[in-house]
Amino acid sequence: MKAGHTVSSTREIDALIDMMARLPGLGPRSARRAVLHMIRKRALLLTPLADLMQTVAATARECATCGNIGTTETCDICASEKRANGQICVVEDVADLWAMERGQAFKGRYHVLGGTLSALDQVGPETLRIPKLVERVLAENISEVILALNATVDGQTTAHYIADQLDGRVALTSLAQGVPIGGELDYLDDGTISAALSARKSL
Repeated sequence: MKAGHTVSSTREIDALIDMMARLPGLGPRSARRAVLHMIRKRALLLTPLADLMQTVAATARECATCGNIGTTETCDICASEKRANGQICVVEDVADLWAMERGQAFKGRYHVLGGTLSALDQVGPETLRIPKLVERVLAENISEVILALNATVDGQTTAHYIADQLDGRVALTSLAQGVPIGGELDYLDDGTISAALSARKSL
């Protein structure tokens, strides 16, 4: 090795920190703390994590039916006959599906769009999984489609488009929007308060 050219003893560790810092919710400082903790707990955390990441990298795939992420061609939800209750909950992303599942309130199946319609970003219906949704409604004897899209302009535009595509073919519903449980009016934004007022119900 030429004089003056030395290899950093922490090069790989620095590269791991940089890679970790790219993850959502982790900045450089959090990434450094996480990596240091894993190195100190190498046998308990770092080695098993590395093995699991290698396995997931080799096996993770989208469900051919709904778009969920799993390790088989058909996810557990789509494969379960218990979930074939005639309901499909439409979400924008897999993270939304997982959030719905954490609540354990929905007993039907899902359909992941993979985003929302956006003229600005040139995202049209064919880019998303909207045609596949229409196919499923016709093929799976669906009685209700629940639109669980985010309350953004693009989310609502997408919901209206889907409603037009499925009009007359199936019952369409959407998640209620408004004041969350435990929420205080003083801390809510104007849009949330307006939505809650519009969705008011009799007592």
